[in-house]
Amino acid sequence: MNWGLNLWLLALALEFASFLMGGVNFLTTAINLRAPGMTFFRLPLVVWMQLTAAVIFMLSVGPLIAGAVMLLMDRVVGTTFFLPEGGGQPLLWQHLFWFFGHPEVYVILLPGLGLVLEILPVFSRKPIFGYRAIIYSTIVAGMLSFVVWAHHQFLSGMDPRLAMPFSITTILISVPFALIVFAMIATLWRGSISFSAPMLFALGTLAVFILGGLTGIFNGSAPVDIYLHDTYFIVAHFHYTLFSAVFFAGFAGLYFWFPKMFGRMMNETLGKIHFLLTFIFFNAVFLPMHVVGLRGMMRRIADPTQYAFLQPIQPLNVFITVAAILLLLSQFLFVINFFWSLLAGKRAERNPWQSNTLEWTTLSPPPHDNFERVPVVYRSPYEYSSPESPEDWLPQDRQLSPHTAARS
Repeated sequence: MNWGLNLWLLALALEFASFLMGGVNFLTTAINLRAPGMTFFRLPLVVWMQLTAAVIFMLSVGPLIAGAVMLLMDRVVGTTFFLPEGGGQPLLWQHLFWFFGHPEVYVILLPGLGLVLEILPVFSRKPIFGYRAIIYSTIVAGMLSFVVWAHHQFLSGMDPRLAMPFSITTILISVPFALIVFAMIATLWRGSISFSAPMLFALGTLAVFILGGLTGIFNGSAPVDIYLHDTYFIVAHFHYTLFSAVFFAGFAGLYFWFPKMFGRMMNETLGKIHFLLTFIFFNAVFLPMHVVGLRGMMRRIADPTQYAFLQPIQPLNVFITVAAILLLLSQFLFVINFFWSLLAGKRAERNPWQSNTLEWTTLSPPPHDNFERVPVVYRSPYEYSSPESPEDWLPQDRQLSPHTAARS
């Protein structure tokens, strides 16, 4: 018996149980520790996205933990949950895994989209478009995420009659995300846009995510998936969706909140070069993968030249490999920028971006307990270019004089 695998399964179950408790912590904090006046519809959208992601994770991780325990029992105790010779069903493992695995995609995706939704109004100096519509769309997407998992199993031997309903739900889940994307674009429309490093990465997230979403729509169709399944087209698709949220949006968030976390500004020139190289080499890696996949190249092939029908696309594979190496090397610019700015960057003000959310009202970096006093919230976090304020931003905790409020 391979005890390494047994310990790995036990570690997997314990790890996801700990993540589950972390999700409970997120929910408890946002529900019970909001500032006075911070109603749920005055929360920043990144918090809404994080809350939705926590709920999705809490509701989906149970079957995966159960599956890991069942597999461990099959190996150690002698049960036959997944063994056909004992009446078990190997396909059950796929269902338990993907019931968690596809909602997990949105657990990863939503916080990244939340970061972008925080950054776009700040650098376009406009209120977010469709605040409540974005929240409702996020909740609907969270609910739909639980009824799409079997699109990963169209070729698994699952009953073919299930293909149609899962195709419908898979295509349907693109609707709330399309609304969120349109809200982002509408926020940018006729805005006074400044192209700083955080904004560039936010715009890059939007551009890359749109392409990933478009390829995902027809991937949800069972007849199309039969051809594309397990090819490099799928690799390209999920990198355009998840790479955008984790990589581009993650960098956007780091450049944006770095001054608040460390009290220093990152170098803008290095940040812009970092974005440009990352965006170019990312597309150089994954755009050609769509072509490679359509030509029939499957995943996990060590040497494509062994197959005659793949030999003509070998130059494209070499191009992808070189671009991937350059994409990796370009990240050293961020590492240099991060540590140089940490030690010698320009001192940051409290609110260098002139943003409205509460974290920018405290010192940079925040002191112990974060705020000098408990802030009181009076409005939405996205009141930019408001007639109530002489500046083009209006912090959530700024109390207007009765004369100003009455005039507005």
